[in-house]
Amino acid sequence: MASVKDLRLRIKSVGNIQQITRAMEMVATTKLRRFQERAVASRPYAEEIAGLVGQLAGVLGAELEGQPLFCAGGGERTAVLLVTSDRGLCGAYNSNLFAKLEQGIAGRDESLLDFFVYGRKGYRYCARRGLCVARLFVDPRLEAIDFAGAARTARTLVEAFLSGAYARVEVVYTAFESMVRYRPRWLDFLPVRAAGLEAGGSAGGDVILEPDAATIFARLVPRYLETRAYNALLESLTSEYASRRVSMKAATDAATDMQKALRGVYNRKRQESITTELLDIVGGAEALR
Repeated sequence: MASVKDLRLRIKSVGNIQQITRAMEMVATTKLRRFQERAVASRPYAEEIAGLVGQLAGVLGAELEGQPLFCAGGGERTAVLLVTSDRGLCGAYNSNLFAKLEQGIAGRDESLLDFFVYGRKGYRYCARRGLCVARLFVDPRLEAIDFAGAARTARTLVEAFLSGAYARVEVVYTAFESMVRYRPRWLDFLPVRAAGLEAGGSAGGDVILEPDAATIFARLVPRYLETRAYNALLESLTSEYASRRVSMKAATDAATDMQKALRGVYNRKRQESITTELLDIVGGAEALR
């Protein structure tokens, strides 16, 4: 049975942890709002450029067969961009993503998979599993990612695909849906599938395209891939902080409940100690009469 002194120390320790988790919750909430605004603001552009690429693909038709980014690569291997967090304390964010990863590689030859990893948690997981890590992206950090950094990541994947070493490129990330809902996803990045693009944008009907559809298409596809990479990285980062916020709030609430329970035990022990001392005093006084 813990003594009054031990209980006092435990209450203080739990209180210190509660202060830390509350501070981390506040930081996560602040960063979540900032990243969420960026993620939501980028969606209209991503939808518009995807629709425009889809419409131009419809205009070009059979000419797409000669586009290298729309045909399977010459290699047998598969490049996978895995987006995880650099730090822990974010609940089941990484474990859910790794479960999705295991589901996606089940039944596939793991020796033909090369991973391009964003996040140290993902790198350590691949190292433990014996999966091949072709590259770990560390600059810029995921938390400092901007469109230029995402564009460099997309260009790295495109160059690897065009080198002939890979048949396709895939992305495993966490899609942000709401403050409490974020789902791991596995999607195809390259080759670009024209059938999966929704027609849209403003290049339809009798609009005259200058210089021509093929030239615009060749310049637009790299921007489209860069936008997809940027959205995947940004939504993963937003999901990470959403998960960290929920996790830290749960930890703060648990610390509050634990501290309340410990104070109840502490007060009972203290009252028992006071009662015992009073009984000893009364008993001693009666013995002296």
